Amino acid sequence: MEKYPIYTEINNCRDCYRCVRHCPVKAIQIKDAHAEIIYDRCTFCGTCVNECPNSVKVIRNDVDRVTMAFMSNRKVIVSLAPSYVSEFIGYEENFVRALYRLGFHAVSETAIGAALVSRALDIYMEEHGDAPFISTACPSVVQLVRKYFPEDIKALAPVPSPLQTHSAYLRRLYGNDIVIVFIGPCIAKKIEADEHPGYPDIALTFREVRDWLEEENIDLENIDTGIPIDFVPAKAGMAAVYPIENGQIETSTIWQGRFVEQSALSVSGITRVMSSLQGSHTSDFLEALNCDGGCISGPGTSHIDSAVRRKKAVASYVLERLKDPDIFKGDEEFAREVYEKGYGILGAEFPAPTGLTSEDYTEEDIRGALARLGKTKPEDELNCGGCGYPTCRDMARALLAGLAETEMCVTKMRKDAETKVDILLSTIPHGVVIVDDDLAIAECNKRFIKIFEDYPDEFLDSEGLRSFRGYPVSAFVPFEEKFREQFYMSKPQQYRFRHNGKIYRITFFLVENKALLGAMFEDITTPSVRREAVIEKAEEVIRKSMTSVQQIAALLGDNAAETEIMLNSIIEEFNVNNSEAGEDGLMAEESSEV
Repeated sequence: MEKYPIYTEINNCRDCYRCVRHCPVKAIQIKDAHAEIIYDRCTFCGTCVNECPNSVKVIRNDVDRVTMAFMSNRKVIVSLAPSYVSEFIGYEENFVRALYRLGFHAVSETAIGAALVSRALDIYMEEHGDAPFISTACPSVVQLVRKYFPEDIKALAPVPSPLQTHSAYLRRLYGNDIVIVFIGPCIAKKIEADEHPGYPDIALTFREVRDWLEEENIDLENIDTGIPIDFVPAKAGMAAVYPIENGQIETSTIWQGRFVEQSALSVSGITRVMSSLQGSHTSDFLEALNCDGGCISGPGTSHIDSAVRRKKAVASYVLERLKDPDIFKGDEEFAREVYEKGYGILGAEFPAPTGLTSEDYTEEDIRGALARLGKTKPEDELNCGGCGYPTCRDMARALLAGLAETEMCVTKMRKDAETKVDILLSTIPHGVVIVDDDLAIAECNKRFIKIFEDYPDEFLDSEGLRSFRGYPVSAFVPFEEKFREQFYMSKPQQYRFRHNGKIYRITFFLVENKALLGAMFEDITTPSVRREAVIEKAEEVIRKSMTSVQQIAALLGDNAAETEIMLNSIIEEFNVNNSEAGEDGLMAEESSEV
């Protein structure tokens, strides 16, 4: 089992940096081109899980721990998040039946803990007049405050989360010899289980349970409706609106139903939460939820339905619930205990800062890191965000902290690639040109230009050669159609071309299928001179031999004709005859495939 709720499958991680780009607290380290989570920095919000295009950010699967709990002969009770009605729209009751089919002893609703938390805060307001707190309902927000806003740690509400409170209440009702398994939309709930064992014991996401049901061949559409639907100790009531933004505020008997509530404010979405916590917390109650719109958009959900439909599903279900006379009426004694003891009901201390500190780097340090990224002037700092960091200076700080690698900088890699291409093209002893599918020059070297145009050498430096990008290749070569043909050849071809008294072998090669085509111009004039010398000697041999051949034809018979044919074939092999070339001056090589 992995230690942390989210981890990376390194072997399948590709250097796209999407997780870095979207992680709100930049808790990702790039190491050997792979993205690894820095758990001391992570708030377990699950953003990277939703954003990873290769699905290599993985939620730890704890189903095996539940099946082991089944074998322990202890009663295993579900703490079911109220957002289940938005995850299994149309199958709400069948999902509860499915949990019993899986082997759970009982199902209780986490919203009961939410009701107890709301009542505990109401008691505080009744005695103090206000509640200047940050809600602890969202464990990811609690992690955020502990790690990144330690100055606000004292502003956290003095009561545990609804899940922790619910777990404590279940133990009060049914004893400690039970196993509590949370099922809901949240990854960070696994941290609550890890840091406070028993409150709950295990946490599963809806995704994990969906996979589990599939493995067990349990179909929600065709499940036995004879299985009774029981909630212990009762169905939750109004507190079941907790998973939507403003839900906790609406559950309070003091704030409930006010058209405009100025002393209790709700904000959802990690970016908005962070902006709300900048500086210091206000004197208002802040219902802060990591996920946009609330828990109904949690990273452990399937996101099958739109946010609007999910929100409506929760609201409709709660309104229907309120008509039921058997809903949970509260427990004043336990709520007061929550108010008085706070985290003491878990046998735990109030959350403490984690001691996360950020390194302060000097301007000299940052400039040095920027130089490693090839950014020596202010105009080099494009702040394109391709690396995942909002600015080049943020990237430089990450580089200094060991969180990033220079290869993450897109502009640096492009410049490095261009430099390598320039070096490669400048060292090749032949003319080279690369064209795009519009037959415009993408890259070329000095030797290519010099074949066709007599530009001064000082003009043909790297910058000068780049000025030819976008030029039509027809501005230099008289056979652009041959370039076009090569895009559609299964294999590139080879030609010979006479130009300005020289003979060139032209070898085409595909750089990118139907997108980029290259051609290499090799000067074969010098070898051709030697060939023409052979041709001249062969012709001289024929001329001198013909007289003798004719005189002794009777003796040689057909051998004379065979000798002439053989010598002529040698001449043809070496001869470069302009009369055989097309109008464009090209002659196909006999062995045209390379």
